Amino acid sequence: MKIHEIREMKDDELIKQIVLQKKELVDLRFAHQLKQLTNTAKLNVIKKDLAKLKTVIRERELAKIASAKIENKEGVKA
Repeated sequence: MKIHEIREMKDDELIKQIVLQKKELVDLRFAHQLKQLTNTAKLNVIKKDLAKLKTVIRERELAKIASAKIENKEGVKA
């Protein structure tokens, strides 16, 4: 999953995707323990995708906080 694809998603889509990725990661880890997983590189791909999703959510949270602080400063000046 590319970062620009993730940034185009809405917040609820991101959360839904995180839940799906976590479930898939658990399933892959279980398959790996049972020696049924042939492509072990997929574990790393899923972990990196999950990190990208969480990063975008955090960036949006920080942007909301920053915009709230700016609005508060403008309200104090007025």
